[in-house]
Amino acid sequence: MSEVPVITIDGPSGSGKGTVSSLLAQQLGWHLLDSGALYRLTALAALKAQIALDDIAALSKLAKNLDVSFRTCNESSQMQIFLAEEDVSLQIRTEEVSLSASKVAAISEVRDNLFTRQQGFAQSPGLVADGRDMGTVVFPDADIKFFITASAEERAQRRLKQLQAQGIDANIQRIFEDIVARDRRDSERAIAPLLPATDAIIIDTTPLTVDEVLVEIKAHLKGKGLL
Repeated sequence: MSEVPVITIDGPSGSGKGTVSSLLAQQLGWHLLDSGALYRLTALAALKAQIALDDIAALSKLAKNLDVSFRTCNESSQMQIFLAEEDVSLQIRTEEVSLSASKVAAISEVRDNLFTRQQGFAQSPGLVADGRDMGTVVFPDADIKFFITASAEERAQRRLKQLQAQGIDANIQRIFEDIVARDRRDSERAIAPLLPATDAIIIDTTPLTVDEVLVEIKAHLKGKGLL
């Protein structure tokens, strides 16, 4: 068991783990680590600085010195993400940054420089850690681990709705193909592949609403004495 209570929620892009993690942390009054945001921020910073995604030395240095802060908006209770004092909460969710982040996350030197920073988020009263290797690599001794997934078709539909809500035209087939390609890249990479921890509780969110997923998670938390 970890010194500070830690709940890890891993899973592929579009599975709903980000929304679930954020709401769970808010309801518990715990800290939230959006580990994927750190890789997205590194990718965004690289794009802004015109650093090539195969320039390992430059990317590693960038990750080590990333000027990042996570703040909760008092009005909406939504997490805002800042890069060098610029609110980039929306910028890091673009398709370009998403694809770039997946490539950046496969670089061991970048992961090493972000590893300690991620562990530092485990502070009292507790932490909900959202990512792809939270339960397998960053917090292997977490009190309870979840792996949230959904079909690629469902995740593509969810992403399409998100983009349309932002007024962005998108092609469902292109989104689906990108998701499948990213899943393959994330699961087959040599460094921290996207796989559920052996002791993770797997939840398929394809037929579930966010509230239904939260109900299921809380039932497990009660069983562990964490709620």
